[in-house]
Amino acid sequence: MITYPFLDKGTTIGVTAPSSGVQPELHDLIKQSCERMKSKGFNVICGDTVWTQDKAKSASAKKRVEEFNKMMADENIGLIFPPWGGELLIEILEGIDFSQIQNKWVLGYSDTSVLLLAITLTSGIATAHGSNLIDLRGEYSDETTAMWEKVLSTKHGESVLQHSSKKYQEKWRHDHPTPCVFHLTEPTSWKTISDGKVEVEGRLVGGCIDVIRHLIGTPFGNVQSFRQNYINDEPLLWYFENCEMTATDLRRSLVQMKLAGWFENCAGILFGRSAANTPVGNYTVEDVYLELSAELDIPVIYDIDCGHVPPQVTFINGSYAEVIVGEGKGTVRQYFR
Repeated sequence: MITYPFLDKGTTIGVTAPSSGVQPELHDLIKQSCERMKSKGFNVICGDTVWTQDKAKSASAKKRVEEFNKMMADENIGLIFPPWGGELLIEILEGIDFSQIQNKWVLGYSDTSVLLLAITLTSGIATAHGSNLIDLRGEYSDETTAMWEKVLSTKHGESVLQHSSKKYQEKWRHDHPTPCVFHLTEPTSWKTISDGKVEVEGRLVGGCIDVIRHLIGTPFGNVQSFRQNYINDEPLLWYFENCEMTATDLRRSLVQMKLAGWFENCAGILFGRSAANTPVGNYTVEDVYLELSAELDIPVIYDIDCGHVPPQVTFINGSYAEVIVGEGKGTVRQYFR
């Protein structure tokens, strides 16, 4: 059975950097983000790792894992919220006692998804793949991004419905800040490999494929054990987003996952929009999706609101989801059961 945390109003948010910290010239962004959370009624505690960054990480693996473990053990903290992702979160996994993970939310994406997926697979505690703290510093959030709070406040036994966004951000424009942080200019269109309406359901698991693929073959990526111990072997519904990989690197990673058994009893796969997916020769990401769909005999949905091309739906690892896509629009209903 999956355990679902609950976001209490007024809880304390613990901000730690298990991957990358924030450079001094960007400290104001963290301060703005923390003030925004305080204006919503939350208390905020920032760890030391948040304020430092060197050699592709916020601090040593030892310091990062000690700070994370301390926040995880702190009964007053109800949400652990990294400022953003990074590169080397995987270094801290062996220092985490996953048997001592508490029933509290961990929220983020990018490199943070390594931690999210590892927690859910090893402990059966749901984790939240969604916005980074930095992205919530604006005066307001778009409708899709703003759902993070409602999703994390869903009670066990209830469900929550999210819709595809109306528009997405094609590129970052840090020189032109907006009140909602993002520049949402391009019409959103969720796509499918097959023609017509697609409906798929299963237990959600996934994250940034660039980094979660490295959990394969480790104690933190045992999908078969998760299926047996926590979801009674229900079908899996995978979601991925690609940060930097070419089409062939994506293909290699997906084949590796298939060979590792990650796609056994898989109901479908969702892919987020990506600025990567660079073609190699005339081999495109659409070719990857077509081949995967044919090999596994499952629906593939792509260009959804997930990942480094915002905004994004808040996906709960471990929840039971029903996804419906048609005519470019999509809905995701997640059941906390």
